[in-house]
Amino acid sequence: MLTSKKPEYHHNVKGYTPARLTQGKKWYVSFYAFDPEAGKLKRKLIHINRIPLKRSRKEYADDLILRINSELAMGWTPWINSNNGRGYETLEVVYERYSKFLSKKLQEEYLREKTVRGYMSMLNIFKQYNAQRVRPLQYVYQITPEFCSAFIDYVWLDLGNSGTTRDNYLTWLKGFAEFLVEQNFLQGDPTVAIKSLGKKKGKKNRTVIKREDMAKLKQYCEKNSSSFLLACYFLYYCFIRPKEMSYIRLEDISVQRSTVFVHHQVSKNKQDGVVTIPDKVMKMLIDQDVFKNPSHYFLFGKNFKPAEKRHSDKQFRDFWSNHIREYLKFPKLYKFYSLKDTGITDLIKAGQDLISVRDQARHYSLVMTDIYTPKDIQEANELIKHHSSAF
Repeated sequence: MLTSKKPEYHHNVKGYTPARLTQGKKWYVSFYAFDPEAGKLKRKLIHINRIPLKRSRKEYADDLILRINSELAMGWTPWINSNNGRGYETLEVVYERYSKFLSKKLQEEYLREKTVRGYMSMLNIFKQYNAQRVRPLQYVYQITPEFCSAFIDYVWLDLGNSGTTRDNYLTWLKGFAEFLVEQNFLQGDPTVAIKSLGKKKGKKNRTVIKREDMAKLKQYCEKNSSSFLLACYFLYYCFIRPKEMSYIRLEDISVQRSTVFVHHQVSKNKQDGVVTIPDKVMKMLIDQDVFKNPSHYFLFGKNFKPAEKRHSDKQFRDFWSNHIREYLKFPKLYKFYSLKDTGITDLIKAGQDLISVRDQARHYSLVMTDIYTPKDIQEANELIKHHSSAF
């Protein structure tokens, strides 16, 4: 029997048969309504034998049928829990709203461009997983703990991703679930029971580009794109991350002090930083007539040249993948960001003290910097080596 609670409506739920009264030994009102979870029409019976007088029973049935048919015409279905809030919305509607939510956070600089791209990529995998199911979900209330757990297993086991990638997807999924709860699409978090694997023990692997490959890279860039070579130098010598590089303006560079200022709004550690520009890099800046441009220009605009309009840091990775790696036949393990790992490692190998390297790389501690120290140059401490006591 219908309750007095206001029904939840969904104009995208289609398919029903009008309610009608059946009289006999048992009196009941029956109708068919679409069950989104089953993907078909299901019959609903409302027994009214409890009303003793046939006349009263008939009046009640007529009123009930009128209300049911009115609600069915508006998209109501009894198979969706009325406590689900906006859970009756289609996933397509939710996807669109989530995309707008991310765009707004990017616009107001609550999220980085790279982060939003990553989230949208994971959302696409989420859609892909749902689409290949025997019975794809259609409505947001169908996103259950079981579905979320199966999706994470799909990312890790079926797609063969690493545990780190699996945890990255879980972090995104928990954020997506939080959005659904905040927007009243779901009443509870379906990911609460899914735990991350955590970081693997041991040192993080770093990809260091071989010396002979670095020579090939330099030769190629000198011939084909001196501007991209400058970008490579900023990553290799200054350890400035690609996203940070894309925000550097000419006014951030001090020729007199040989430094570049990295603003906290774009730095990974959210701190202002001053980075030393080696003579070799400064000479290249001057040789390329970079400072003849207006001071408010971005250093790496379109095609890595100074420009008034900022260009996405994605251009660094795209050029590396489409030109450098393809022409020089570099392994996929070599990424544009590998230049930073290589630069730090080479500086340590050259005998520079870890504190100076830490400051240049803007690491929060020496422990982070020491990750880059190759095992083949980790030598014994001479003071400890020759230490002896009366014991």
